[in-house]
Amino acid sequence: MSKKNIEVTDGNEELQEVTQEATDTQNVEETTEDTEMVGAEPSARPNEEDTEGLIIDLEGKVAKANEQYLRVLAEFDNFRKRSIRERSELVKTASKDVIKDLLPVLDDFERAFKSDPDNEANSGFQLIYNKFKTTLESQGLKPMETVGEEFDTEFHDALTKIPAPSKDLKGKVVDEIEKGYFLKGTIIRHAKVVVGK
Repeated sequence: MSKKNIEVTDGNEELQEVTQEATDTQNVEETTEDTEMVGAEPSARPNEEDTEGLIIDLEGKVAKANEQYLRVLAEFDNFRKRSIRERSELVKTASKDVIKDLLPVLDDFERAFKSDPDNEANSGFQLIYNKFKTTLESQGLKPMETVGEEFDTEFHDALTKIPAPSKDLKGKVVDEIEKGYFLKGTIIRHAKVVVGK
């Protein structure tokens, strides 16, 4: 659009014409800049050495990122395995504290039977004791066998040493003061014993 073709009748038409000319001029300048970029000299473009350097740099970054990814993946896998192992151990011994608190009751039953074996009331208590003991054993409780065994600090707590009644009992458990127990293969209470010397 040019000024020659438009008749000046109104101020608004004149304003539209000037705006249109400014827009046309801007479009021509942008087209010229684009043409200059396309026809730019080879020195302005990246050369092969720069491209190879960029490729090597990017390959290094990819390798580093891949290594970090593998490390994080391995750490997560270890965490997952450890969590599963801890959870299974917790399930195995979840009742450990309760059973450990019930062991003195079991000991009291046994002491009562030893102190007065001829008491008629013991027969009723014996039924309760057997049921109680069977219930604890069904949960994985197992008493330690200690008398006559070699003294072992992993299983026994020595309360005292006495002269051995015979030579074959030297260094062995002579008497048991308090029973030791296993819960599903794990020691929950060490046996308190007397050792022969």
